Amino acid sequence: MQLRKIGSLEVSVVGLGCNNFGWRIDAEATEKVVDAALQSGVNFFDTADRYGKGQSEEFLGRALGRRRDQIILATKFGMEMDKGQQGASPKYICEAVEASLRRLRTDRIDLYQLHQPDPKTPIAETLAALDELVQAGKVREIGCSNFSVAQIREAASAADDRARFASVQNEFSLFHREPEHDGVLRECEMRGMAFLPYFPLASGLLTGKYRSGKKLPEGSRAADGWGPKVFTEKNFGTVAALSEFAESRQHTVLELAFAWLLVHKRVASVIAGASKPEQVRTNAAAANWQLSSDDLASIDKIMAG
Repeated sequence: MQLRKIGSLEVSVVGLGCNNFGWRIDAEATEKVVDAALQSGVNFFDTADRYGKGQSEEFLGRALGRRRDQIILATKFGMEMDKGQQGASPKYICEAVEASLRRLRTDRIDLYQLHQPDPKTPIAETLAALDELVQAGKVREIGCSNFSVAQIREAASAADDRARFASVQNEFSLFHREPEHDGVLRECEMRGMAFLPYFPLASGLLTGKYRSGKKLPEGSRAADGWGPKVFTEKNFGTVAALSEFAESRQHTVLELAFAWLLVHKRVASVIAGASKPEQVRTNAAAANWQLSSDDLASIDKIMAG
């Protein structure tokens, strides 16, 4: 599989989002998904301390075992774990990283990401604490998530000669194109930062398994209440048109979703979640379609309705 860079890290263009671990699937099912990812050439695994209240990290660390060195491991901190356990203060960062290292059964985190801005802590203090982790070898690169252009710029100005954010992880898909419009992608281009899209399949809408008038599949994230605003008749019609376009080129709408994101040069890896091995294999194969400028124009026309 093709690799792209996040700072000094080389990651597979299809990554595995681990937010299902410990929440929707147990340790045994997690191991099967992790095995399928490794067999499919996926080397980038993205989790967070908050996912499954720590169990995502635990299950991932257990599933990887001695294969830890074969992958690029990313996790996040900053969202509330328990009462009083959140934020980006130096004190909390020290506690959070040690807890994540323990759960992940590793001595280092390849990409350590601030899950959301912390208005209570000056970004310079956060970066100083993260820089100490880099200098200590506990973290290789640092990143941020859910940051605006203004917040990215503030962090860059405050970094001085310390470690800088190498990546931004924000929501981005055909149905959520804010990073194109709000300047975040352009800012990443200017600063040489990687961009990591979350919800790349629009909460499952772009998998093609949801159709107008059909009951949402039992056990799916959509049935569990994720992304209800996405599942509208208008969007179902758009997905049907995208599916027809993709099928006319011997591809699926899911492959189109991945291919469209990877057209953007700053997108380092499309991190899609999976709860079954076959989903991982399908996602891994989706990176093989390279869209032409004519394809992109046709897609834009479909999205415009």
